[in-house]
Amino acid sequence: MSKDIRPPFTHESALAKVKFAEDAWNSRDPERVSLGYTVESNWQNRAEFFTGREAIKTFLTHKWARELDYKLMKELWCFTDNRIAVRFEYEYRDAVTNQWMRCHGNEYWDYDEEGLMQRRVMVGNDYPIEEADRKYK
Repeated sequence: MSKDIRPPFTHESALAKVKFAEDAWNSRDPERVSLGYTVESNWQNRAEFFTGREAIKTFLTHKWARELDYKLMKELWCFTDNRIAVRFEYEYRDAVTNQWMRCHGNEYWDYDEEGLMQRRVMVGNDYPIEEADRKYK
């Protein structure tokens, strides 16, 4: 479980934390994903700001209703004692237009002493792709 990987991070534990997050998000299960965050976790996702596990679950439920066939890749960029930064890329099919999209960007994560994420900041950009150009299937 993700919270068993606690700060201070080593290169190996930071890689494990990133892999755990990637696997959880690729499950597309808002409940499972939310358990990696503190009860009052603060999020910035692009221009959206919200706090708490319930808000996280609501956000993810709506996200994956719009972003069909979602597939994510996260890559460790750097880490310190209780922080991790990742580069990410994901692809999805828009539920309204059926257009394939790719999003890429960075995330910055702060963890509490129990190994739960207490702050997440995501910046990303979406752009249309052809289905034949998908990387993540």
